[in-house]
Amino acid sequence: MRPASEASDLVTFGIAGLALIMAVTIAVLIARAEPRRAVPAGVAIALLVAAEFALAASGVLDRTDFLPPPFLLMMIPLTVLIVRAARSSLGSRVAAATPLALLIALQGFRLPLELLMHRAAGEQIMPPQMTWTGLNFDVVTGASALVLGVLAVLGRAPRGLVLAWSVMGLALLLAVVAIAVASMPAFAAFGPARTNGWITHAPFVWLPGVLVESALFLHILILRKLAQERREAVRLHSETAT
Repeated sequence: MRPASEASDLVTFGIAGLALIMAVTIAVLIARAEPRRAVPAGVAIALLVAAEFALAASGVLDRTDFLPPPFLLMMIPLTVLIVRAARSSLGSRVAAATPLALLIALQGFRLPLELLMHRAAGEQIMPPQMTWTGLNFDVVTGASALVLGVLAVLGRAPRGLVLAWSVMGLALLLAVVAIAVASMPAFAAFGPARTNGWITHAPFVWLPGVLVESALFLHILILRKLAQERREAVRLHSETAT
C-alpha cells in the first residue's frame, strides 16, 4: 500500500470534512435535546476530535511493535464511551427530541464516505477488502438511509422495516470494523501487502474515530427511538381501552 501522505486532496479533505460535519451534527442534536449541556457536550466532542488528531499526528497510533496496537487502545474505550452515552439518560432525551426520519437520514453520510473509501482504494491508500469491491458492503446502508428517511417523512416507513434496516446497518458496520481490525499491520489477516495502516494517520484517524462512532451512536438512538414510540403506542392503546 502507498503511504497515507500520498492520498489525494479529495480523499484527505473529503474524509476530514465529513468527519467534522458529523461531529458538529452530533453536538447539535445534543444541544437541541439538552440546551444546558450544549456547551459541555460541544467542548467534549471537540476535545475528543482534537485528541484523536494529535495522537495520530504524533505517530503513536502507527506503532506496530506493541500488542494490542495503540490504535485499539484508543478505539476500545472510545467505543465504550459512545455506547454508554447513547444508552444514557442523555441519549434517551436526544432520541426523544429528534425525529426518527432525521436519525435515519443522517446515516446517509455513509454513502459519500464509501465513495471516498473506494477512491482511497483506487489510490492504493486503503486495502481493497475495505470497499465494496472487497468485503465492505456498508454502501447499502448509506444509500438506503436516504430512501428510508424520505419514506419516514411521508409516514410510509413501518416500524418493522426501520428496525430491520437498522439491524442490517449495525451488522454491516460491525462487519467492516472487524475487517478493518483484521487488516491492521499487527494482524495482516489479508496479507502484508493489504494492510489498513492508513487510519492511524491524521486526518484519516477520524474515519473510525468520528465517522464509525457517529454511525454507531445514531444506530443506538434509532433503536431507542423505536422503543420509545412502541411504549407510547402501548400507553395510548391502554388509555383508549380503559
